[in-house]
Amino acid sequence: MNHYKHWKIIFDFIFSIILIILMVPLFIILFIVISIDTKSNGIFCQKRVGQYGKIFTIYKFKTINGKTNKSSYLGLLLRKTKLDELPQLFNIIKGEMSFVGPRPDIEGYYDKLQGNNREVLQLKPGLTSEASIKYSNEEFLLRAQKDPILYNIEVIFPDKVKMNLNYLEKMSFTEDLRVLLKTIFKIIK
Repeated sequence: MNHYKHWKIIFDFIFSIILIILMVPLFIILFIVISIDTKSNGIFCQKRVGQYGKIFTIYKFKTINGKTNKSSYLGLLLRKTKLDELPQLFNIIKGEMSFVGPRPDIEGYYDKLQGNNREVLQLKPGLTSEASIKYSNEEFLLRAQKDPILYNIEVIFPDKVKMNLNYLEKMSFTEDLRVLLKTIFKIIK
């Protein structure tokens, strides 16, 4: 990897601290509203595959009511605007994630890669990536398939791996900035 990876760690840490400080009121409001909406503590925690295949706990705001097992209007809105991902700023501070990198997946995908594809594991998982932008409607794509699991295994996941390997090759501050801006435009569009 290039020299940018060291600067990327510093940038991620400082920028995530600044964003958390600026967003403390939003975090508190969302936590309270989501806790009421989901009738829970409002934070979703799940084990995900991280850099070098190391397992870590990802944080998100809950979007599904634990009793009904359905998303409310608020939950759907949080997912659409990606506000449910804000607690991942704490994953970035902990050094488990980055702003740009492959979206952290559950066990059974990235950790099972073989050959050159395993190079993806050199990257820290990110809040966003080219692959997450391209597949921002992944749930709908999968629902439209006769066999969604097979479609993910044969089509979507290999394409994500290819895109993330491409990012590994051209990783730079300019590339990260481009992906972050593209993500913001995708969200507000």
